[in-house]
Amino acid sequence: ILSATDGSVVVGGHDITGYSAKQLTDFRREEVGFVFQSVNLVPFLTARENLLMVGRLYHLGSARARSRADELLHAFDLADAADRPLKGFSGGMRRRVDLAGALVINPRVLFLDEPTTGLDPQARIALWEVIRERVADGTTVLLTTQYLEEADQLADQISVIDRGRVIAEGTSDELKASVGGQRVQLTLVEESDVERAAGILRRHGTGEVSVQGRDLTVQVQEATSALAAVLGEVSAEGIAVHEAGVRRPTLDDVFLTLTGHRAEADDEEMSA
Repeated sequence: ILSATDGSVVVGGHDITGYSAKQLTDFRREEVGFVFQSVNLVPFLTARENLLMVGRLYHLGSARARSRADELLHAFDLADAADRPLKGFSGGMRRRVDLAGALVINPRVLFLDEPTTGLDPQARIALWEVIRERVADGTTVLLTTQYLEEADQLADQISVIDRGRVIAEGTSDELKASVGGQRVQLTLVEESDVERAAGILRRHGTGEVSVQGRDLTVQVQEATSALAAVLGEVSAEGIAVHEAGVRRPTLDDVFLTLTGHRAEADDEEMSA
């Protein structure tokens, strides 16, 4: 739909930068699958009917479309619900049908646009397993996500995007190493103690103190001695602590260090 302003696009070894609309349609039909941010299915059709429709749109033919629909319904544990209208499905089940639809042609490259947004933790983890299985079968997956834990769990390579620009790239471990150090983290009993606790962490840390509600985190040079010193001062100040410990940097820390703010839905995201 849009012409490139710069650069090139190579998918599966094919340079498609100058392809016409028809060439792109033909290429996508053979090579590429998509799952959009919102479920892109017909709610009053059954799961089977939705997959048959997608198969026909990809010109698979009736017999091949039926065969592929049956394969995917079993693969996604949807066989028992195959003939129920989609409007009665849970969010996680709808997303599985949506992902199955993107795999009707068994694409070499699969684009997933925030596929787990709005799912409960159990459904999100189940979908992670499906994505891992596709990668293990040889599919290349490009995933955009606002959940940095998701990028950490699934991605071999990560691009950090802030306000439309790539600001860092690498593996999860490489990105975490780039911000350095370990973190001392406290969870307070009372939110009213946050300011005093932040002052203590500031004295023993090497950077800004991150505050999220009753959770405070700061980067330190020597984790064990810093934690001991912080706990000693916190106790002397009479500040009640629910939890305290040391941890490695997370991708949230990476994003916060690189941008000065946390990732937010529909504004900043991490692409894997």
